[in-house]
Amino acid sequence: MTLYTSTVVTPRPRSRAWATFGENTAYALGLPILLLVIWGIWSSISSAPFFPSPLVIAEAFVETWVGPAFFADVLPSLGRLAISIVLAVVLGIAVGTVIGLVRWLRELLEPIFEFFRAVPPPVLIPIVAVLVGANDTMKVVVMVTGAVWPVLLNTIEGVRATDSVMTETARSFALTRGERLRYLVLPAASPRIMTGVRQCLSIALILMVISEMFFSSSGLGYQIVFFQRNYLIAQMWSGIVLLGLIGVLLAVIFGFVERRVLRWYHGIKEVERA
Repeated sequence: MTLYTSTVVTPRPRSRAWATFGENTAYALGLPILLLVIWGIWSSISSAPFFPSPLVIAEAFVETWVGPAFFADVLPSLGRLAISIVLAVVLGIAVGTVIGLVRWLRELLEPIFEFFRAVPPPVLIPIVAVLVGANDTMKVVVMVTGAVWPVLLNTIEGVRATDSVMTETARSFALTRGERLRYLVLPAASPRIMTGVRQCLSIALILMVISEMFFSSSGLGYQIVFFQRNYLIAQMWSGIVLLGLIGVLLAVIFGFVERRVLRWYHGIKEVERA
């Protein structure tokens, strides 16, 4: 008796990675390209001097920012922006966690927070300049003062909303305060914290430009205002384009970090949607 065995080979499903990548790229670049084409056609039939064509702005972009200006204006601005974002995120999470855990402290500070949150940071520039001087520290302080609020308030709400059942369960297992903070409170508050960080990025970018418009002789904000006051329109638009590209870069970095920090959260959401 002979035993014949056979192996059924099933075709491997074709990977859709490249198809998905192409589809996402088409969605990301389709509308910007369409807008650029419309802008180019409109600028070719219109003689508006304040709206040059995309090709003129591209030439001005290369001539203005690719060269010494990149090291004299762009890199210092990006350095101050990075320092301000890190300080705002660290300060907001640390202070927000403490306030969120202590109920009486939260109730005591809430009216003060509502007052200072309503104060626009640009009006503080003269005061900060008097206190710390008209230097890079002043710009960083202004950016941190405005960008810290979304992280701080979202951290407070995230910590305060920690599931009480999970908290009691952690206490019943005799977890220390540090272990509860590390394994329960901060993970539970992380979706709200990341929402605050996303808002913090855009606010810090706006305040970077505003802070460089005062008491400054370099930086992106200073250069854009200089081009505007001297009617260098194409150069001014190139600075605005550069700010938009910096915003896109911040969004890409944030998305990369968020997918790793909130991997568990997105997994739960996918299971709920299935």
